[in-house]
Order: sequence, then structure tokens, then C-alpha cells
Amino acid sequence: MKTPLLPLALTLLATSAMAKDRATFRYTPPPDEERPVVVEATVGPQGSDFALRLRFDKPPFGQECGSRCASATVLLDTDSNTQSGLKLSDKAPENGADLALVIQGTRDLSGTSSDGYLRVKVRRLSDDSRTLDDGELLTELDHRRDPDRIHIEGNTVFLLIDATSNLPSGRKVRVVYHPPGSKAIQASIPGMLSGSASSGKVMIFRRGGSWGTAQQGGKRVGTESK
Repeated sequence: MKTPLLPLALTLLATSAMAKDRATFRYTPPPDEERPVVVEATVGPQGSDFALRLRFDKPPFGQECGSRCASATVLLDTDSNTQSGLKLSDKAPENGADLALVIQGTRDLSGTSSDGYLRVKVRRLSDDSRTLDDGELLTELDHRRDPDRIHIEGNTVFLLIDATSNLPSGRKVRVVYHPPGSKAIQASIPGMLSGSASSGKVMIFRRGGSWGTAQQGGKRVGTESK
């Protein structure tokens, strides 16, 4: 009996019309995966932001997932330089990441009812960061409060992440998504110095039926909210 070389399907795909301006990757989770996971993601620069379209295999928050809702992290190496940013083990693909996007399905326990919502924590990773928790929490987004930065359609989450927070810049950005228990998926997209971001060609983030660049959104966080 032959053992399959790849127990999980990890496929990196370039979009046909705009392969040089954005990247799309797909992931097939194992059948026993309990949490909602990203099965398709498109990432690219849009104006002065990074735009992401993340499709989960099931609703990332709400009653359906209960206490086992989405907890996914997408890393951006904004200057495509592994010598700066996050420092893990020598061969970890996450090395060099400058920005961590932590997407979490959670509940609001502050009121009489525990309403589910999607939270996105944006962390700035410096040369001193040895774990994701070492990063400075720049912004915490809430899909109820920040519709100009988070838009949800079924299992698909659209994100617009501010790229002006004193981040390293380059002509390329490396994107890393590491599914739980599997190999990391990496992609390369144009950086803020490439000219593609301001060209208006990349259209990923949308609110309803409209496309565009959001106003500055999110809550500046001084002390992390758990």
C-alpha cells in the first residue's frame, strides 16, 4: 500500500488576470479539523493598505462553532527580508515577518447576551520578537465596529489592513499562512515600493457591492485586550 506523499493538499495559485499584483493560495484541511480554517485566501496591496479575502470552510464565528471558532494567523514580511522582524528557529518560514494578523471568532461577554463577532488583532513584529506575543499590538478590529476594515459575506472575510504604521517597505512582500498541524504556505505579492499598490489594479476588499480604500479604521491599543 502506497503512502501518499502529501496527506494534505497545499496549493499555491496565481490569479490568471493579475498574477503579478496579488496571490491566491488554497488549503484542504483534514476531515477531523474542528475549528474553522482558511481554505482560500487572496492577498494584495490596495492603496495604502494590504487587502485580504479569506474564505473559511465553515462560519468563523457564531453559534455554529461554539467555543471552537476561528483562530487563524496570516504573517506579512513587508520588506521580504528574513533578517529583520520575527526571529524563530533558523529554518522557520515565519522568520522575517513584520506584521501578524490574528483573526479570531470570539464572543462579547460584556452584556447580558454573549454575541459572537470576528476580531482581528494586528501586531507589529520587531527584530526583538521571538514569538507572536512579543509583537506590539497596533490595532484591534471588530467587524461590528469597523465595517470600513472588515466585511463579511457568509464564510468569507474581507480585510483591509493599514500599511502605514512605520513598517519596513520593499518592492515585494512575503505572505505566510501556517495551517495547524501542516506545512506553511508562502506567497509573494508586490510591496508598497513597487507601484502596484497605487495603480488601482488590485481590487480585493469590498463593502457590499462597492470596492475602494477605507478610511483609517480600528482602535489604537496601548494595553492589549485579551
